[in-house]
Amino acid sequence: MNILVVDDEKLIRWSLKERLTREGYAVTEAEDGRSAAAALDREAPDLVLLDMRLPDTDGLSILRGVQERYPELPVIVITAYSTVDTAVEAMKLGAYDYVAKPFNMDELAITVKRALEASGLRREVQEHVREQKARFGLHNLVGRAKSMQEITGLVRKVCRSEASTVLIRGESGTGKDVIAKALHYESSRADKPFMNITCTALQDTLLESELFGHEKGSFTDAKAMKKGLFELANGGTVFLDEIGDMSPTLQSKLLRALEERAFRRIGGVQEIKIDVRVIAATNRNLEKAIEEKRFREDLYYRLNIITIDVPPLRDRREDIPALVDHFLKHFAKEFRKETRDISGEAMQKLVAHDWPGNVRELKNVIERAVLLGSGAVIAAEDISPGRTAAPPAEKGKQMLSLPQKGLNLDELEKDLVIQALERTGRNQTKAGELLGMTRDQIHYRMEKYGLLKAVEDAK
Repeated sequence: MNILVVDDEKLIRWSLKERLTREGYAVTEAEDGRSAAAALDREAPDLVLLDMRLPDTDGLSILRGVQERYPELPVIVITAYSTVDTAVEAMKLGAYDYVAKPFNMDELAITVKRALEASGLRREVQEHVREQKARFGLHNLVGRAKSMQEITGLVRKVCRSEASTVLIRGESGTGKDVIAKALHYESSRADKPFMNITCTALQDTLLESELFGHEKGSFTDAKAMKKGLFELANGGTVFLDEIGDMSPTLQSKLLRALEERAFRRIGGVQEIKIDVRVIAATNRNLEKAIEEKRFREDLYYRLNIITIDVPPLRDRREDIPALVDHFLKHFAKEFRKETRDISGEAMQKLVAHDWPGNVRELKNVIERAVLLGSGAVIAAEDISPGRTAAPPAEKGKQMLSLPQKGLNLDELEKDLVIQALERTGRNQTKAGELLGMTRDQIHYRMEKYGLLKAVEDAK
């Protein structure tokens, strides 16, 4: 770590250099504003100790210059007791802290250490944000279709806005979660948490606890206080997937939190203020759910301020080549494969498919082709999409006939989950895709039917 000491008194510079060198820092000295400016460009220091009174300029002018050119560089100002007002002004301009002459060397060393730790933490956060933006930014919204271009433009506008709620609608697998992450990581909230939950994955009590937290002793298993996602995500984003399946009771509590920007933990009496952007997603027809009294109309209007409708892949087939190229590059890099292209015949096969599982299904098909393919070019035989959607004339046809004596719906669901798990080698994510469910939904049903232990024992 390199520290730049700017002070016109040679004895003070010497004293600071002696102590800071013993602390393990490299020290560069500057006696006036001109030499300080040169040292800033030449040395790229990690911290500046800046005297407020210099022979050729004042410290505030240098501080302003540092803030303009090196906004992340921490500055500790050195001032006399008689000029504390100047130190306060320096703090307003962005100085990390100030010390007054004559200063205690031990206290100064502690202040320097804290400033460097805080600066290092900020750099780590910024690097994390850059990495997340590279993974989840707008470039992931792949598509040349007019509908996707419009969605990308709308997402870009929302990212720059102060919109507190966004509703994303579309079939399962269309990429609603990709849009949600882009909305977060391209916004000013990117350095704050992105918290997500699937509303169908948990029972009401557990979901309420996950969202709003609970106080110790508020229910049988509440052995300690727990913060919920809204509290943990303060300043950031909460993504509520499958909002259309949330119970009416929880809908009312969510509406209150959105309207008042505050909530109480389960069993709590204290109002907790929050500043979060709520992104809700659903594959349900919410208007129909409102008619059937399964979704609150007032919550719908609260969420429906900005709505993003994501079309199914079958309605934007012109995007398939671009999506294939995107996934091809991604998985070739991830699996360290030489796969670079796809044959014309294979592409025709992909474009002709109905894609009932939408972009998620296409992604899985390309992942499998890259993993199992042997050449640099994916051939038609490497492509194996799953089931094809029924033709329009057959869409109303029953998938199975109800036995005359009826059946046990739970047993049927359990059997289908077991079949999906067996077919996918107990991969919960892929089993969910076979049944049109998320991994959380499959996991919940495995718990419900006592299948988790059987899967663990099989491993």
